[in-house]
Amino acid sequence: MKTMLRGVSGPLRLLLALTLLAAACGAPAGPPESAGGTEPEPPATEADGTEPPGEAETAGGTEAADGTEAALPDEPVTLNVIDVAGNLQLTQPMIDAYAEANPDKVAQINYEQAPSPDLAGRIQAQQEGGNLQTDLVLTGTDGLAAGIEFDLWEEIVSRYTDTGADLEQILLPPALDMQGLAQDYGVVVTYYPSGPLLEYDPEQVDDPPTTPDELLAFAEANPGKFQYARPANSGPGRTFIMGLPYLLDDADPMDPENGWENTWAFLEDLGEHIEYYPTGTTQTMTELGQGTRAMLASTTGWDINPRALGTVPKEVEVAFFDDFTWVADAHYFVVPKGVDDAKMAVLLDLLAWIHQPEENAKAYDAGYFYPGPAVNGAELSMAPPESQAILEEFGRPEYEQAIADNPIEVPLDAEQLVQAFEIWDRRIGQGKVQEEDG
Repeated sequence: MKTMLRGVSGPLRLLLALTLLAAACGAPAGPPESAGGTEPEPPATEADGTEPPGEAETAGGTEAADGTEAALPDEPVTLNVIDVAGNLQLTQPMIDAYAEANPDKVAQINYEQAPSPDLAGRIQAQQEGGNLQTDLVLTGTDGLAAGIEFDLWEEIVSRYTDTGADLEQILLPPALDMQGLAQDYGVVVTYYPSGPLLEYDPEQVDDPPTTPDELLAFAEANPGKFQYARPANSGPGRTFIMGLPYLLDDADPMDPENGWENTWAFLEDLGEHIEYYPTGTTQTMTELGQGTRAMLASTTGWDINPRALGTVPKEVEVAFFDDFTWVADAHYFVVPKGVDDAKMAVLLDLLAWIHQPEENAKAYDAGYFYPGPAVNGAELSMAPPESQAILEEFGRPEYEQAIADNPIEVPLDAEQLVQAFEIWDRRIGQGKVQEEDG
């Protein structure tokens, strides 16, 4: 597995990557467009009766930066949380439940949402000015990468495992793979396999494609009826292009510049039959709902959530490519350097709380990041009743089998993804990208 920043030449290139990455939504957010990604009670015990991960630590302390024990505070603290990935839609109910259950530890939680490209400069300015105002960052891989590049984050993985937490036991295997992208600087709290999927109107499509060749044949026979959004602005768009190298037997799915010869040729051929590329996934969903398009590139979250919201008819269907590979996505719990030991102790306690299966099951939400939970044992039966009802009505039983039967890979790292965006803009999208109305 590649580390996230291998090969990054410096801050300017990374900032370009981050600007593009932040524009690309990972799943429908807040209903319905997010980055990395997002759209939206009591502690559990494990099946063997043992305490959930981290629970045994709540009465004591955690290791401080100087190696001494950082005790939980005598007085409750105020936590300032910033979300640059739409993650609060999934995790705010978990965080609020922690605060309610622990008034001796948390006096107040202040939430803020901000664009991911602003994150690194904002945190760096606070740190350099000696006025850190952010205690917890919820981010996708883009914001995480920025902070690693500029040395902004605490090595929270080591701090967390020092409390006794075992991420190999806590996280689902594909979420653990996503954890590897974080190096030592962030901990996965939510995860989904994403796509690529084909979403289609069954009134217009009788026999959906199951191979790239069949998709190309459909597009040739039905000009303008297939669409995907510009990858730099769309989670389904970027997942579609990242998934194609596995389907087309390219030389290296992790090297868009030198290893995607078949993918770029395919996308050029496909593009001859695409009317235009929107700059956001929402526009593609709107046009599918209106009947202007018959088929789109999609993901699990973009399938379920817009149907639950009514943007897309409930009757719309999805198709899987034969022998495809999922390209995953995740959100991370990140702490800026400079957070004091008392707050750090509470944050590590909060992280252990989020990793309890009955809390993490709240990430099922309204299908926005489906499935959503990152931890072993977080079953749908543990999710809030409203989430269960939405997924009962709008979820798809076939997803469980498709997730089990197909490999799941990590996405491109920051530099490789911006290379893919640049090549796509130059070879595929030039002259055919159209801004969304309004």
